[in-house]
Amino acid sequence: MSGVRNEARDGVRGGALPGRRTLLRAGPAVLLGAAGCAGRQAGPAAPARPGASGTAPALPRPPVWRPGPGEVHPEVKSRAVELVRAIGAWPAGERDAAMARVGALGLAPSLVDRAGALRPGGTEAVLEVVTAQYGGILADAASVLVVCRQWVRRADGTVLPGGTTVDVRLRRARPRWTATALHPAAPGAPAAAPGEAARRVLAAGPGIELPPAAAADVRSGAVHTSVLEALLELARGHRLAVSVLRSGHPLTVFGTDRPSDHPRGRAVDVWRIDGHPVVDPATPRGLVESFMRRAAAAGSYNIGGPYLLPGGAPGQFFSDATHRDHVHLGFRS
Repeated sequence: MSGVRNEARDGVRGGALPGRRTLLRAGPAVLLGAAGCAGRQAGPAAPARPGASGTAPALPRPPVWRPGPGEVHPEVKSRAVELVRAIGAWPAGERDAAMARVGALGLAPSLVDRAGALRPGGTEAVLEVVTAQYGGILADAASVLVVCRQWVRRADGTVLPGGTTVDVRLRRARPRWTATALHPAAPGAPAAAPGEAARRVLAAGPGIELPPAAAADVRSGAVHTSVLEALLELARGHRLAVSVLRSGHPLTVFGTDRPSDHPRGRAVDVWRIDGHPVVDPATPRGLVESFMRRAAAAGSYNIGGPYLLPGGAPGQFFSDATHRDHVHLGFRS
């Protein structure tokens, strides 16, 4: 991003879209999932192996993600999630039927060819959508960041946990929005010696919840120290759930040609604070506003969320339809 207004214009050109969004996790377990996630903050998890009796380990039964009544254009997020689920989860022996599943949704089967880490090898997979967040929402186009955890059964019966974040691009169409592209996260390789702030963030446990792609970003050393130190400072007073750090986010502020701070490792999005989703209308407004002001005190120059706060440096706080479901924190260095 260049300047304090880069993220502030994300998704504004389509006009302000009213309402907040509610994220609900409910419903029965499913074997059709979305892209997965593995490994906790400390590193990738080892595969679950058959027990002494030779019985194969059971796959998890993740909850189903559904948009709530507070969402901005919930049908757009639902469309992105069902595409990711169709590709990233499959019953035993049906991995290669991904194109047929995508075609049955009325979407281009060729999207499967761009699935990347969303489609690992394996005989069976389940997927949990951690959250579906806007990377941008305009009148006729959208970016939905589908943050996932995934569990894959390999041919030897072991279960390998993993996950990714997928930037699903969509455009308005009739009768439903249609997907036009997939951009799965591609975190860098782990750094030989992560810095102190990175190690502390990875070891923060439930205080800083990192989905797989974000944890991989931290391990890669590509996230700027200013972001990591701000997360540590904010975690002193809150439990944070991160959605996106670097990989899996659009390269430019959606709808513009201006670089985003995220791919440069200088931004973080937080979708849940102290167990309360930012998008949920029941989440106390004071909690979100207090967090945004604490982020400013921690060094963020560009803070977007569901509320436009007064005060701060010129342009420091902003709000638009894209940021109804998360708090964005940008850093200059």
